[in-house]
Amino acid sequence: MKEVIYKILKFIDSNINQKIDIDYLSKHFYINRYYLMKLFKSEMGLTINNYINSLRIYNSLKDIKDKSILNAALKNGFYSQEYYSETFKKIMGVKPITYKKYINYDKSVSYKEIDIILNSLIILKDIVNKKENYIHNFLSQDHEQVLSIFR
Repeated sequence: MKEVIYKILKFIDSNINQKIDIDYLSKHFYINRYYLMKLFKSEMGLTINNYINSLRIYNSLKDIKDKSILNAALKNGFYSQEYYSETFKKIMGVKPITYKKYINYDKSVSYKEIDIILNSLIILKDIVNKKENYIHNFLSQDHEQVLSIFR
């Protein structure tokens, strides 16, 4: 089943700015949605929705500095600034405007907010690293299986 998760991770990466949800993934990969949710959570340690939203927020961080919050939201697969802001706050612990002030060196950002931002960035980077490691390990395992045929 690692191959299914690998394919889902690659699919999400390639389509992160499109509408992706569990029902769509379930139909696309011909797998029961509840089994898919359980399998993804057991392999990745978080829900599919949390993973997708975390990846979208992570990708949007570089856009917030130079773009409006709305443009950053729309560019990264969110269909409203309100939902983006709500999701951003859940994942980052601060509002997007606070993060924008932080990366633009605005002195009005408190030390507590900076601490929350830095901890959230660590968590997001861990999620991205986990995905990259999963893909790398899957490909290495697949490569070893192919090589074993010729031994």
